[in-house]
Amino acid sequence: MADATGAATAEPNEIGENSEGVRRRDFINIAALSAAGVGGAAVLYPLISQMAPSADVLAESTTEVDVSAIEPGQAIKAVFRKQPLFVRRLTPTEIKEANDVPLSALRDPETLADRTKEGHTDMLVTMGVCTHLGCVPLGAAEGENKGEFGGYFCPCHGSSYDTAARIRKGPAPKNLVVPDYVFSSDTTITVG
Repeated sequence: MADATGAATAEPNEIGENSEGVRRRDFINIAALSAAGVGGAAVLYPLISQMAPSADVLAESTTEVDVSAIEPGQAIKAVFRKQPLFVRRLTPTEIKEANDVPLSALRDPETLADRTKEGHTDMLVTMGVCTHLGCVPLGAAEGENKGEFGGYFCPCHGSSYDTAARIRKGPAPKNLVVPDYVFSSDTTITVG
């Protein structure tokens, strides 16, 4: 195509570009958008990475407990995620007492079977934190007050738990929490 002076000019194609290729303005737009994308990623990366758990939290995400030395009627205290963990081997009498309680008599109805693993109904694993205001109940160590139901007793406000760590009396609304755990062997449990 020729202009009024007779000089040949480039004809625009269908997308509005001259046949000379990418215009300078397009290059500046692409460069600016690329710089903004890199800058946005540089700002977002630290914000997102700070939400990841720290190394000490990851190290405490599971706890292994050797239960081979726990005699029937004894309990031990361990630590799981910076909170006390109670592991108790129930006696046949304690198991019978827990199973004899009608669910209608419980504020937070759960059977002993609901709170233990199949084949290990004599091993009760609970968090050692009262569900009322977070105090640590007594009853895991030898000679401590186990309350009138023979389980655990919270000295802060008087909540009493039975041998299956179910709330029976006092202001606590729920049973002691049973964390996720598995028997990794006959003598070891892995919590978490």
